Amino acid sequence: MNRTSVLMTTLALAGAAVVALAQAPAVPAAGQTPAAAGAPGGGRGRGGRGPQPMPPGPPPNSQYRLGPDSLPQDGVPKGEIRGPYTLPSNAYPGTQHTYWVYVPAQYDAKVPAALMVYQDGQAFKAEDGDLRAQNVMDNLIYRREIPIMLGVFINPGRTPEQPEPTPADWGDRTTNRGNEYNTPDDKYARVITEELMPVLNKEYNISKDPEMRGIGGSSSGAIAAFAVAWERPNEFRKVLSNVGSFTDIRGGYVYPERVLESPKKPIRIFFCDGRNDNRALQADGTYNQNRDWFYQNVRLKDAMTKKGYDVNFSWGINLHGQKYGGAIMPEMMRWLWRDATPVTTDPKDMAARGFVMPAEKK
Repeated sequence: MNRTSVLMTTLALAGAAVVALAQAPAVPAAGQTPAAAGAPGGGRGRGGRGPQPMPPGPPPNSQYRLGPDSLPQDGVPKGEIRGPYTLPSNAYPGTQHTYWVYVPAQYDAKVPAALMVYQDGQAFKAEDGDLRAQNVMDNLIYRREIPIMLGVFINPGRTPEQPEPTPADWGDRTTNRGNEYNTPDDKYARVITEELMPVLNKEYNISKDPEMRGIGGSSSGAIAAFAVAWERPNEFRKVLSNVGSFTDIRGGYVYPERVLESPKKPIRIFFCDGRNDNRALQADGTYNQNRDWFYQNVRLKDAMTKKGYDVNFSWGINLHGQKYGGAIMPEMMRWLWRDATPVTTDPKDMAARGFVMPAEKK
């Protein structure tokens, strides 16, 4: 065997090892949140059977790390996470949704607050996870980079007998997640707008302006978030989409055509995905374009751009998961909420030039 053949064999073996590591549901590496098969962070890609070919070189996720905006910072007021609470569902009879509410230190019940709802809430709020949304909100609210906002972390629905999703098992096989999140209809939008919002409005002063309401998720949670804004744009208008499953799990690849065929809606969206998301390219050479996560994300971004939507995107080299999304989540939030914080150019307004301090306790 010549030197070139040896090199190619070594690279092939390295690529196979990367695939095995990406697909193994075993104990994760330090700092990495595990996930069930098919959920962000690990497991077999849903593009088809068997391992998918991977490029040679280091693992694609190896360059993505959380920055200071995603970590607790000295002197930054910390919000409170309340819950868990249980929300019975009429949209999906027999199921219930568990949720938690993030209340920033600056929340004043006399002033309407913005709102951000995160699907797969257990993953978005995990203190040692890839996203740590509560830290992002703490830091960005304090510096006036996003408005004062409540955060809701809501898990997919389940029956009382089914286990609660966890960072290790997002519930694709044990809850109603697949049905709720991946079906391109308005049923999950009803959960958020007709079941969750009335309960929240009783407890908190939430802005009635849909421009002050955002919704986000990863993977199937991202297509669910998009569906809520698509079906109820008069309720939610900002969407954070990380490795969205706009694919043929339950027909989710239809959205680009819907976007092009429908009147433009007042939706703003930030897409994040990676070239090594589930690509539906199998070791035997077979390929199903409708099951290609990255291709379908690009296709939807292109359709929304062509239609004139307010769109931003970032394509990394990451696998299906939250490593890249976590690394850039602060910037995604800044962009989504860039015009929602009042700005004054008065150089004498020292209050506006300073940090947002905690609200006075009555």
